[in-house]
Amino acid sequence: MKKNWIIFWHIFFWVSIISYFVYLTLDNSKVTTKELIVIFGVFSAVNISLFYLNYLYLIPRFLDKKKYRNYAFALIICIVVFALSKYWLATTFKEIVLLHGGKLTPFWSYFISSALTNVFFLFLSTALKFGVDWFLNERVRNDLENQRLAAELSFLKSQVNPHFLFNSLNSIYSLAYQKSDAAPEAILKLSEIMRYMLYESNDGKVDLAKELQYLQNYIDLQKIRFGDKAFIDFKITGEVGNQKIVPLLLIAFIENAFKHGVANDPSIPIRLMINLDGVNLHFYIENKKHANNRDIESGVGLSNVQRRLELLYPGRYKLDIQDRQDIYTCELSLVL
Repeated sequence: MKKNWIIFWHIFFWVSIISYFVYLTLDNSKVTTKELIVIFGVFSAVNISLFYLNYLYLIPRFLDKKKYRNYAFALIICIVVFALSKYWLATTFKEIVLLHGGKLTPFWSYFISSALTNVFFLFLSTALKFGVDWFLNERVRNDLENQRLAAELSFLKSQVNPHFLFNSLNSIYSLAYQKSDAAPEAILKLSEIMRYMLYESNDGKVDLAKELQYLQNYIDLQKIRFGDKAFIDFKITGEVGNQKIVPLLLIAFIENAFKHGVANDPSIPIRLMINLDGVNLHFYIENKKHANNRDIESGVGLSNVQRRLELLYPGRYKLDIQDRQDIYTCELSLVL
């Protein structure tokens, strides 16, 4: 909040409070203009001065530095000095302040009443200072937490691209080694995929239609790699409209199926189904497992996407992974 706005709200607060009590006084009794000036002008100025003396000087100088004894001593001095000052002002305007029904208010009675008023304004300024400091500290803490989460998400996303690129280059290398005519087409598909990853997936969320096309391009690349021996059943049901999704979120599941599953068995193809119902997305993938899969890196991509889900869709997703003896399934329900 800018300094000018802070000053404005402080002035607005005091003017509103004083105006309210002036209104009550005028509504309930007949007072002169001089009496209003003395009661709500002179004495309000004293109370407000005490308020800001504590707010702007005593708390930063003593309390914030944990000099509790000095702060307590300073408060006692302020309570006494301001109470005496008010009594001196009261004697100056004796007829308005001290004289009631022809009788003067005794010194100690007025002094104690003034001291209690001073305690109230000191408490009010301390409470406001603590409240403002808590709000500012909480905002700083939230900003730091958001920066930490953003840095973590950036790191997780940076892990996606090399992981995917490494797998894809392995596939293209295999085609090139076999001198396959499909190698140029595979390179073109990889180029389209990398263009999406580098230039279109930098926003927090992307169009779901683009993300689904990205998945289709990846599957096409894998089909080129396997040739006629790739068997995948890919279906999308429901209406693809204006939905948005965090980019590169689903690819890890598909990568996992191709990298660690069996893609060349026509009796048990890789099954991939995406169902859309408004903002609800249901993702399901199933693959047959290799009998001798010993890749110790198999969990990197999935642990990555699980962490991203926790950060980006807290309380809005359900992930169920079943790692059975021969079949591996992954089911994700997500509120976009």
